[in-house]
Amino acid sequence: MNLQSDDFELFGVPQRFAQDRAALEARWKELQREAHPDKFAAQGAAAQRVAMQWSVRINEAYQRLKDPMRRAAYLCELHGAPIRAEDNTAMPAEFLMQQMEWRESLDDAHTVAELAALDDGVEQSQRQALALCGQLIDDQRDYAAAAKQVRALMFIARFADDIERRRDQLGQ
Repeated sequence: MNLQSDDFELFGVPQRFAQDRAALEARWKELQREAHPDKFAAQGAAAQRVAMQWSVRINEAYQRLKDPMRRAAYLCELHGAPIRAEDNTAMPAEFLMQQMEWRESLDDAHTVAELAALDDGVEQSQRQALALCGQLIDDQRDYAAAAKQVRALMFIARFADDIERRRDQLGQ
């Protein structure tokens, strides 16, 4: 193992958007067993510190690889298409209109059923956006377009969080 390896190399999986979640989890457990600091107790504090670094690195990689949006962002970054979500919020007009409609629907939602219907639509949009990310990355190798799609996914994820907060408010 090499600390400089990318997450895909570290986990021994292809550098693709499509991943087998169960295989990632199994590999994560295997890597954690290999790098667990307790295995290095007899070798002293320095060996345990290195094992702890490995354990942290493995966990960080697993968190990125298991989450489709984070995996897509990571692949874009690896291929020279940074997400730049903090300074690039440009979105197509159609997407912005959808966001405004969702916001209005959220403001108008006064029942759990209304929120559930809105949430269903948002989840469907999220699934479609993830599928498009997969096509752009794995099939077309268009990382710049995929980066735009990841930014859209980030908007969708934040809105889904807003729905959850509203659901919590209605529950009180």
